[in-house]
Amino acid sequence: MADSTTLDLWDTRGAGAVVAAVTLERHELEMYGHRVSYRTAGSGPALLLLHGITNSSETWERAASLLAERFTVIAPDLLGHGKSATPRGDYSLGAHASGARDVANALGHERVTVVGHSLGGGIAMQFAYQFPERTERLVLVSSGGLGRGIGGLLDRVGLQPAGDVGVLARGFASLDNAGSRQAFLHTVRAVIEPGGQRVSANERLALAARIPTLIVWGERDSIIPVEHGVAAHEAMPGSRLELFAGAGHMPHDADPERFAAILTDFCDTTDAAALATDHWQPRPADDLDGRVP
Repeated sequence: MADSTTLDLWDTRGAGAVVAAVTLERHELEMYGHRVSYRTAGSGPALLLLHGITNSSETWERAASLLAERFTVIAPDLLGHGKSATPRGDYSLGAHASGARDVANALGHERVTVVGHSLGGGIAMQFAYQFPERTERLVLVSSGGLGRGIGGLLDRVGLQPAGDVGVLARGFASLDNAGSRQAFLHTVRAVIEPGGQRVSANERLALAARIPTLIVWGERDSIIPVEHGVAAHEAMPGSRLELFAGAGHMPHDADPERFAAILTDFCDTTDAAALATDHWQPRPADDLDGRVP
C-alpha cells in the first residue's frame, strides 16, 4: 500500500521560486507481524529521520522537500505512532532503535545518517550505540535523553494551543483509539518518570567522539530546555551546535530551509564514521594503546 504527499522544492539560492515538486510517498511494511508505515523521497545517501512522541513521519514533511534533492529520505512511523500498528509490546528506546534499523535494512540501506527529534533523538543515540557499524553520522534535534528536566507543558494542556503547547495538543488529539493511547503510555513510562526523564545518555556522550554529531535546538524550546543541547555539545568532542533563535521544540519545522541547509553542509563537511559492530564493547585498558575508545 502506498500514498503520497506532493511538496514543493524551493530554490533557496534565489527568490524562493518553486523549482520542482517532491513526492513524499507513504508505504507499508509488515515487520514482526505488524504494520509499519514509512515515507520516503529522493535519492543519494540515506537519512533516517525519527520523530518524537505522539508525532509521526509527517513532522519531517517541510524539511524533506529540501533534503530529498540530495538524499534518500526515510521517515518511519514508529510503532504506536502515525499509521503504524499499535501492538502490546516493547516500546523501549532499544526496541524502537531495532525497528528503525529493520526499516532501513528492508529498504536496502545498511548505513545511514540517523536524525532524531525529541524522543527520536533518544532513539537515534540508542541506534548509534546498538548499531555503530550502521551509523555514519548522528543528528540530535531538541533531543530527549540528555538531562532530567522537561518543561511543565503537560500540566498546561488546557491552554489555547499555540507554540509548543500546540505541538502537544495536536499530538494528544492523534491518540484517537485505545491502541494508540496504550502505546503512548508504554512509551512515556519507558522514558519519563515523575521527577523528569528516566533515561539519560550523558555518561556515554564522550563515546560519540568517533561519530560526527550535529545538535540542533530551538532557543525557545519549552518542552526540553536548550541548556540540554548546550551541555551535550560541550560533552561531545567535535560536535557541532546550531541554535534556532525564535524557534521552540520544532526547529526543523519552524525554519526548514535553514535546517536542510545546515544538515546538508554537515554531511558535506564530515567523513562518515566507519565503526565495527563491537566498537563499544569494553576492552582491557592495555589494549587501547592510547587510542580514543
